[in-house]
Amino acid sequence: MKPAILGMAALFAATTALSAAEVAPGDVVFDEGAVAASVTGVAGDPVNGRMVVSSKKHGNCIACHTNDEMPDVGFQGSIGPNLAGVADRYTEAQIRGILVNADVTFEDSFMPSFYRVDGFIRPGKRYTGKEADETFAPLLAAQELEDVLAYLMTLK
Repeated sequence: MKPAILGMAALFAATTALSAAEVAPGDVVFDEGAVAASVTGVAGDPVNGRMVVSSKKHGNCIACHTNDEMPDVGFQGSIGPNLAGVADRYTEAQIRGILVNADVTFEDSFMPSFYRVDGFIRPGKRYTGKEADETFAPLLAAQELEDVLAYLMTLK
């Protein structure tokens, strides 16, 4: 019985440590638009990141950006720059900052703030005129953001 309890305690401690490493959207620290610290403390998965970038149900980055690495994905946009070579143009911290809130780096950007939950005037399905409540979630979960970053860092 003791080993089972110790195992459960270790699992709980590890889970708590992982969740404690996640940075809440309002607590992300910017330095001139860049975000040096991971929002999860866990390395991103570039394979999942590619899926998020190309999926209309997830990040849908491809709706605005072209990406030479994704010739299999149709209906690529042209509002944003081509993602090819993005890791040569920006540092990891700069890309993370752009993903979290592009307006910090590019004022009046069309790019959605993927990890932001405050300062919006149209949260939800219709205009409310009120601030979002605590149930308003970012467009991407913290790990999805780190996954997209990991994928984008492969585009050199």
